Amino acid sequence: MSSEFNQVNKLKKTPRQNEDFNGLSYATEKVIKSSRVKVLPNDGKFIEPKYIERLIKISRVTKVTKGGKKLSFRAVVVIGDENGKVGVGVGKAEDVVNAFKKAKTNGRKNLIQIPLTKSLTIPHPIIGDVGACKIILKPGVEGSGVMAGGAVRTVLEVAGIKNIIAKQLGSDNLLNNARATIVALESLITQSEVDRRLNLEK
Repeated sequence: MSSEFNQVNKLKKTPRQNEDFNGLSYATEKVIKSSRVKVLPNDGKFIEPKYIERLIKISRVTKVTKGGKKLSFRAVVVIGDENGKVGVGVGKAEDVVNAFKKAKTNGRKNLIQIPLTKSLTIPHPIIGDVGACKIILKPGVEGSGVMAGGAVRTVLEVAGIKNIIAKQLGSDNLLNNARATIVALESLITQSEVDRRLNLEK
């Protein structure tokens, strides 16, 4: 991380060209975005985005080998910023702590950005399928809250959705339900995106 900050400082000393990001050059903007840091508009300080982690389940997994049984732990974690970013991660290790760390790292790799309306709900109804799990999501009016349970509720809360109605059908598997919710949220589309696609087709 320090080498990336040094690179940013070097770029600041060069003449400014193509300024379009808070007075920083375009090359500096690319370095900032690639290093996963945010620029505050007031004082220009660099901070890392804060993510919320929620543990869904920790289970013991046994693998039968030639020498006997090998015991390990599997952790399922939901990670997000409560502002439209969310991801589900899975990690396996011989102890719980390392399994949780691996799940967090895996969740950061699988982060997705979802569109939210002014009332902090989804723009339209959507269905997500993973295996035998089926999740139905519908927008909720302001003040209705998150009407969901289990892993689905955890994913929606971490994503920053405050008003939504969800229904779980099929399997009760927590991991598949969480992944089905991610599939549904990833398929959401805004009105502006629909208009853009229609114009391209014409």
